Amino acid sequence: MDESSVVNVTESLLQYQSDDDDDDSQHLIKYLNSDSIEEILGQKNIPAEWWALLIGWEIKQQWSFCGTYIIVALFNLMLSTVTQMIIGHQLGAMDFAAASMAILEIQNLGFIVMSGMAIAVQTLCAEASGAKKLDSLGTICQKAILVQLAAASVLSIFYWYSGTILETLGLWSEIADKSQLFALGLIPQLYAYAFSFPMQRFLLAQNIMNPLAYIAVTVLLLHLVLTWVVVVVFNYGLIGAALTLSFSWWLLVIMTGVYILVSPSCQKTWTGFSATAFSGLWAYSKLALPSIFMLSFETWYSVGLVLSAAYFADPTVSVASFAICVNYLNCDFTLMLGLSTAAIVRAGTEIESGHPRVARLSAMVVSGTSILISIICSALVLACGPALSKAFINDAEVLKTVSDFVPLLAISIFLNGIEPILSGVVIGCGRPGLVVLLYFCNYYIIGFTFGYSLAFMTNLGVAGIWWGVILGYSVQALGLLILFMKTNWDKAVDNGFDSSKRSRKEEVLHYEPSVV
Repeated sequence: MDESSVVNVTESLLQYQSDDDDDDSQHLIKYLNSDSIEEILGQKNIPAEWWALLIGWEIKQQWSFCGTYIIVALFNLMLSTVTQMIIGHQLGAMDFAAASMAILEIQNLGFIVMSGMAIAVQTLCAEASGAKKLDSLGTICQKAILVQLAAASVLSIFYWYSGTILETLGLWSEIADKSQLFALGLIPQLYAYAFSFPMQRFLLAQNIMNPLAYIAVTVLLLHLVLTWVVVVVFNYGLIGAALTLSFSWWLLVIMTGVYILVSPSCQKTWTGFSATAFSGLWAYSKLALPSIFMLSFETWYSVGLVLSAAYFADPTVSVASFAICVNYLNCDFTLMLGLSTAAIVRAGTEIESGHPRVARLSAMVVSGTSILISIICSALVLACGPALSKAFINDAEVLKTVSDFVPLLAISIFLNGIEPILSGVVIGCGRPGLVVLLYFCNYYIIGFTFGYSLAFMTNLGVAGIWWGVILGYSVQALGLLILFMKTNWDKAVDNGFDSSKRSRKEEVLHYEPSVV
């Protein structure tokens, strides 16, 4: 729609403020874009029924972006969750605790590094697209794969000696040994990460998301069957379950790779393997490092919580029950991370486009959506948490411990659902440094200190750690809310224009093909 058409539609909508013809206004509003919405939001008296339409328009913008991304992320996460469930039912509490420790501690390290490094792929691909260098997108992906293969080789050393490391940190030796066995089976998964994450970001940068969702769903169904056959039918135990998990990630790689090679959508961006992918590897590595640190702050907070549960009287029960609770938190966090991504993109896009009112509307809508989803998720955990936990394990003592944690878990899920969205909005407004500082102070200084004090200086035990989680989330949400409320949207737009102009100029004048 051209500018004159937008103006005509906006004027037509404005004249309906005094009319009762809702059908006409609903018919017209579907043609609006951000420019028209900004103009409408500038009116003094906006009819109540229009707010529902404007909010619906914004919800559509957000979910059209993050909906498929959330599906892909959740189904990829479920690969590990399904593995834990089958181990818990077929191999018992000890093996479940060991596998959970390996997944939440060791595998998470590889996941953080690999997924964090791959974020740079999407950034560079967007810049290359803006410079009309579509054939560079494939080179960027290849460059990322080479760097991440090197990173996987380094991380595999940590996997190989993970049992010794966990035992040194205080984990019971029997659980540590079994965790190392499981971690050894996950080494092939590391190299699958090195291919999968860059390829996913390569497709996401081109807004190719539906094929990723179809692949994720297909692989999860296959993984469920394969893991059951390997563990239950052939009785290959922990190492069999771990190798099956690695194999399923390689299925993701193969299916995604085949799509990239044969799809017409990638013909202009994937032109084959290039020798230029071997240049500028260090420059790419430096660009990827900040993303790793950003992801590490929150993810390793959960990792530390699971490890701390091993210090109590019955480490098997403590670790197993805590791991189940962290799985709930991880699912909720994955959902909210998708919404947070939408918040970052929507707020940043509207600010750079000179739409402070639309940016404010976007922030309010995504915050309201996250609060509603958090309330629903917390209610589900309260109502169904103990029953759902039976999907992981049938050990009565572990299930009782999880049941005792459910009220604290519900509070944590509610708070965990709010702060990623607020942080996304604040980052979208150009203040990522403050978010990182808040994460570190509230999680590691306040949350850990308070939680450990309650756990080891009172008789609360593991429950004390949960109270530390709740305090960390609460202070984090409060700090982000203050930043959110103090946001000057008009000033953010001015800053966005300045930085946008600078970045465009630098892109034109200093674009270096060797880096991509």
